Amino acid sequence: MRIIIIGFGTVGQAVAKILTEKEELLLKNYGFRPSIVAVVDSKGAAISHSGLNYNELYKVKYSYGSVSLHPKYGQPKMSGIDVIKNVESDIIIEATPTNIEDGEPGLSHIEAALKKKKHVITVNKGPLALALPALRELASYNNVFLRFSGSVGGGTPILDLGKICMRGDRTISIKGILNGTTNYILTKMTDSNMPMNIALKEAQKAGYAEADPTYDLEGIDAACKLVIIANWLINKPITIKDVAITGITGITLDDVQKAKKRGEAIKLI
Repeated sequence: MRIIIIGFGTVGQAVAKILTEKEELLLKNYGFRPSIVAVVDSKGAAISHSGLNYNELYKVKYSYGSVSLHPKYGQPKMSGIDVIKNVESDIIIEATPTNIEDGEPGLSHIEAALKKKKHVITVNKGPLALALPALRELASYNNVFLRFSGSVGGGTPILDLGKICMRGDRTISIKGILNGTTNYILTKMTDSNMPMNIALKEAQKAGYAEADPTYDLEGIDAACKLVIIANWLINKPITIKDVAITGITGITLDDVQKAKKRGEAIKLI
């Protein structure tokens, strides 16, 4: 099975590493051997029709900043779209950073792959939040899969649970805490009387929050996840423009402690 990975940051590297380490297990259990034929980052690509070696790619990325500088397979300035259109493959794994403004470059990557009749796997919430109904329709039209289970609850596969294990039920509403960063911060504010800025720094140090926590604090990450869940589990064709979004930036220690005295807790639901 020929695979293209677009985006070689934390997620892309982890996927490539797992595919390499689990190659024999995947062949034994599922009958396919993964072959990474191209990897793309922001500066170009590395391409080999016979398959790329993860350890080599990681060393090149770590040493020189881009897989496109691979001495044998590097293709500087070659874009994700170029690779999708010109490299033979079966699956595109889209792992570029989330952009909620216009979904790019992930949105264009996914659209191009589906139009080329390639199956797509992504955890990029930007394109899904902005255009999931249209992307699902495009995938259906071209008779290919668009899969995004890891975009919501990567460690708690709620999308698969709801779609597969609850197939005989009809989901009519969903309520929950969808963002771990805000939950961590609010818990620290409640239990330890810790100011939000200090709790945020702790969350970043622990790896819960991004260096830029804007999407978390302003409720955008939770809204993206809500859109994905609504489309997938309730078949409600909405985008993030249909969601009223409120984050936690206006919550103070005074608010949290007043709630605590009432036996309540403030959470982003």
